Amino acid sequence: MATTVKITAIGNSVGIEPPREVLNRLHVEKGDTLFVTDTPDGVRLFPYNVTFAQKLEALEQIMRENRDVLKKLAE
Repeated sequence: MATTVKITAIGNSVGIEPPREVLNRLHVEKGDTLFVTDTPDGVRLFPYNVTFAQKLEALEQIMRENRDVLKKLAE
C-alpha cells in the first residue's frame, strides 16, 4: 500500500495526518502512541507495545554499559 500525506503545522511543530485506512491497519486512533523506528528501507510505524518498550529500554541500557565492547566487536 502506498499513499501520500501532507506535512502540516501543529503548534510549533509539524505532523502528518495518515488516512483513516492507515490508522485502521495499525489499529490506532487519535491520542494513541506509536513507535517510530529506522529501517534500511526507511521509517516504520507501529503501535506502542509495553513489552517491546521494556525490551528496547533493556537493550539501550546494555548498549550504554557495554559501549566499548560493542565498538570493538564492530571493528
